[in-house]
Amino acid sequence: MRAQDQHEEWMLLALSEARAALSSDDVPVGAVVIDAAGVVIGRGRNERELHQDPTLHAEVVAIRQAAAHTGDWHLTGATLIVTLEPCVMCAGAILAARVPTVVFGAWDAKAGAAGSVYDVLRDRRLNHRVEVFAGVNDAECGEVLREFFEDPARRAAR
Repeated sequence: MRAQDQHEEWMLLALSEARAALSSDDVPVGAVVIDAAGVVIGRGRNERELHQDPTLHAEVVAIRQAAAHTGDWHLTGATLIVTLEPCVMCAGAILAARVPTVVFGAWDAKAGAAGSVYDVLRDRRLNHRVEVFAGVNDAECGEVLREFFEDPARRAAR
């Protein structure tokens, strides 16, 4: 299977997590961590509202779960799939966990740290750089976010 096809297939898993975030009125971002054998070892969705914790972004939740699953914080053979371009905080977590590959869907023109506003993941000044695949299933990823933010009740709560 081509890498692009695999990325699209994995993005569907991340989209499922994003949709699940809606049940707790969290911004619908989802992530999965896949090991070198293609097995899901971590899943995450935004849980900031659910737990009132600003650090519980989908990427952080998925990375924590993957590290717990493997018993090692070094996720050197893993790929992180996420529906929205990682922010600076999440980019830091990705770098700290030594994740070598990130695949994301929608660009984040306000807070993205994988090429839009910043490019933390590929910054040559850092000791670890990440291969980034951008825009995978971007239309569907963006639509989930648009639906959330266009809902008048949710918009009023933000």
